[in-house]
Amino acid sequence: MADERKLPTQSDTSRSQVDDFLRKVAAIKPTAKAAGSRGRLIFALDATASRQAAWDPAMHIQAEMFKETAALGGLDIQLVYYRGFAECKASKWHDEAGGLLRAMTRVFCLAGKTQIGRVLKHAMAETKARRVNALVFVGDAMEEDIDALGHLAGELGLLGLPCFLFHEGQDPIARRAFEQIARLSGGACCSFDAASAQQLRDLLSAVAVYAAGGRQALADFSQRRGGATLRLTQQLR
Repeated sequence: MADERKLPTQSDTSRSQVDDFLRKVAAIKPTAKAAGSRGRLIFALDATASRQAAWDPAMHIQAEMFKETAALGGLDIQLVYYRGFAECKASKWHDEAGGLLRAMTRVFCLAGKTQIGRVLKHAMAETKARRVNALVFVGDAMEEDIDALGHLAGELGLLGLPCFLFHEGQDPIARRAFEQIARLSGGACCSFDAASAQQLRDLLSAVAVYAAGGRQALADFSQRRGGATLRLTQQLR
């Protein structure tokens, strides 16, 4: 998603970051799911102006999250995004990739400040109403009170809703904030750029598989997919 900014690549540093992300995913205890029920995942995006160049390529990557989950009972995904002046919206729950992609194609980026706190509050309300298995957030900036975000992330952790954050670019403030939100919620954080589209696709799919089927399903997926996710099998052992 986006320009020439770099992370992760196949360098030792980026490989370590991916390994760390996968290890944290593998260590998370799956939330309880009724037999035969579908997993539920909230997919949240920063749609402010700084991410315009990344938006169109991202749509197809994110739709991949459905593909590996059908045999696990399926996955329902809700799109959440913020942009412009205090605009933060959530879609209906989608049970197939086409619906999610159509919802995303109706969204365009607008200049504005980040609203990560609203995303976390929304996720909290949703999982209190009906269990949500994972929250994915993709963004490049953080312009809010980190202590307030940390408190919300901790509450999500108590509710058993891990946050998986994907940081685009090299903003150190955003990176530290995303890492803390992930840690406090019991989730994981990973960086990416345009050069790592396939890796991002695999990592997003790994989180979707976790949400739909838990750790064993994630281990099976890693063996089939290879690449970055293949190393997850070793971590699970």
